[in-house]
Amino acid sequence: MARNVEIKARIESVESLIPRVAPLADSGPTTFQQDDMFFPCPNGRLKLRKRSETDGELIFYLRENCAEPKESFYVLAPTTAPDALREALVLGYGVIGQVRKTRTLFMVGRTRIHLDSVEGLGEFLELEVMLAENEPVDAGQRIARELLDKLGVSTEELVPGAYIDLLDRREKAYAQRGR
Repeated sequence: MARNVEIKARIESVESLIPRVAPLADSGPTTFQQDDMFFPCPNGRLKLRKRSETDGELIFYLRENCAEPKESFYVLAPTTAPDALREALVLGYGVIGQVRKTRTLFMVGRTRIHLDSVEGLGEFLELEVMLAENEPVDAGQRIARELLDKLGVSTEELVPGAYIDLLDRREKAYAQRGR
């Protein structure tokens, strides 16, 4: 299974961070829309990412829900029929939730830097440091921390979990206030 080191942080805005990311980048920015639907999965997380009518991927991943840089194991299965696959998964498993975002991607060495504007949540920085097969996790964690320092992102801004978790917490908080 492929793996990387991931970290997520709240940011003031995508636009304010682009000038700090761009000078470090080997490539980017590339901006695109993503529509992720999450399905019940007892052994990790399962989502279908739709980028267009003919471009998507089923993604299984497994990682801790902590704010610090963490190891993530994942499998990607591309599809040219994301709507049909989504329908089959919804009918077979049900749905946990959906996350829609605009993602701006930069590459810095072997790190994917995502600047995300997430519908209903706000704006975030996400780092994914790709790891070699037998590479120790602390090597990726070191790279992630160095990039956070270069970008001026403090540990107080780090966020545990996935966007779907944040949306779920937000919805539960609204429901409690509505009672």
